[in-house]
This record gives sequence, C-alpha cells and structure tokens, in this order.
Amino acid sequence: MSTFVKIKALRQSLSSSEAKLADFTLNSANAIRNLSSVELAKVVGVSQSSVVKFSQKLGYKGFPAFKLAVIDALNDETNEPKLHGKITLSDSLEQIAEKLLSSKLAVLTETKNLNEAVAVERAVELLKSAKRILICGIGGSALVAKDFSYKLQKLGIPAIAEPDGHAQIAYVSTFAKGDLVIAISESGMTREIAEVVKQAKTNDCAVISVTKFGSSLVADSADVKLYSVAEEESVRLSSILARTAQDFVIDILFIALTQSSRQGRKLLEHSNEVVSKFKNN
Repeated sequence: MSTFVKIKALRQSLSSSEAKLADFTLNSANAIRNLSSVELAKVVGVSQSSVVKFSQKLGYKGFPAFKLAVIDALNDETNEPKLHGKITLSDSLEQIAEKLLSSKLAVLTETKNLNEAVAVERAVELLKSAKRILICGIGGSALVAKDFSYKLQKLGIPAIAEPDGHAQIAYVSTFAKGDLVIAISESGMTREIAEVVKQAKTNDCAVISVTKFGSSLVADSADVKLYSVAEEESVRLSSILARTAQDFVIDILFIALTQSSRQGRKLLEHSNEVVSKFKNN
C-alpha cells in the first residue's frame, strides 16, 4: 500500500502533531527527500519524537524507512510530463490555478515555520545599523534582491543590488566593518554568491543569508541565517515557488523595519506622496 494511501486512511485518527506531519507529507512530499528527522520536525513545528511516532504508526521502524517509502511513492506516481510541481500538460486553466495557489500557500507556510523571530530581529538590527548594504543574488534571486533594494531605499537605507556576479565581488571588496551583505541563494551553493560572502567575511562585514534550510556554503558563513523553501530541479521549469518564498522573507524584513523605525515610516509616506502627486498630474 502506498504511503500516501496509508496517511489518507489514518488521517482522522492522528494526533494534532501527527496530523501536521501527515498534511506536510501529502502536500510537500518532495521536500522530505532532503530533510533529516530533526529538520522535518523543525519545518513542521513538532518534536522529533513526534516524527518517529508518526513513522511507526504508519508501520515503519523509524524515519529512515518512512523517508524511503515516501520516495518510492513519489517514484510510483504518474509519469505524465509536469510543467511545474504537480501541474501537468493535461491540466485545465482552473486546475493550474488551483494547484499553483495550493503550492504557493504551502511554500509560504513552510517558509514562515523555518524562520525564528530572534533571527529576523537580529537581521533587522543589522539592517538598521549598516553603513552600506549590498544585496546579492544571481538569476531569479537577483530580481528578489533588486526588489528589496528598492524597498530599503524608500526607508532611507542605502542599499545596492547589482545583478552581475563580478560586479558584486568587486563592490564587496571595498567593504569594511560596519557594512552589510545580504546573500540570496536558493541552493546556498551559488558560486558567485559564495565568493561575495567569502570576501565580506575577509573584510569583517556582517552577512545575512537567505537560502534553503540546512548547511551550505553561503549559510555556513552568515551571521544571521534566514531560510526559504527550495524546490527540486526535477519538478520545475522556473523558480516560481522559490521566488515566492524569497519574496516572503524580504517582505517580513521590510515590514519589521518599517514597524521599528519612525523615521523610516515618515520617509516611506513622503515617497508615496511624491509618486502619487506625479501620477495625478
């Protein structure tokens, strides 16, 4: 019997913690491929013992056996070509919209659960005290970086987002203590971003990382580690969900900054007024 079938059959008899694990498995099974029992417990918001008990309730000796069963169940699913995640070539527009909405909601929830308030608060303090800020990312992450730089500039915070990897490395080489790098990389292994972080630490700069959960070249060197949900390359044609998760993280930081800075709120209100007047002329 498929693991997914077992979970659906037992869903009504599960405890609240087990129900959370059940829903995560059914909605985000691919993520389990790269998670340990400790990591899964943290993402879902339950104890590690709950993960073990959930695995055993389904008939497995422990989490490793459960994880293998999930992978087997995924491999047994339909071989119909997928456009993105669970979206297939035969889906109607309504089905595409429903599946994409469901996927985005799941990604936002998982990303929220990955990030602790203390880490966000530390990131906000670094942003407020930084002399200069470089926000770096490559590809889709560069778009997120540019959006964040615009938001920070509206609060009167000097921030640059340069999409070219070589330019990022050149710019950070001029940084010193008191400056800040925000490194955005879905995998945490992007070569250019890892080099920027390396140069930043060499120059005694603070680093905030936004990467997938777990150890990576970028996150391991960061002073503050923030996380976004990463996608399996095999289930996507574009980084749609990755950008959704990264945008969520930077929006949390932006709102927290706005909330904590009266001067920032005044500047934001003023910039909105100026743009509004221009539009109405």
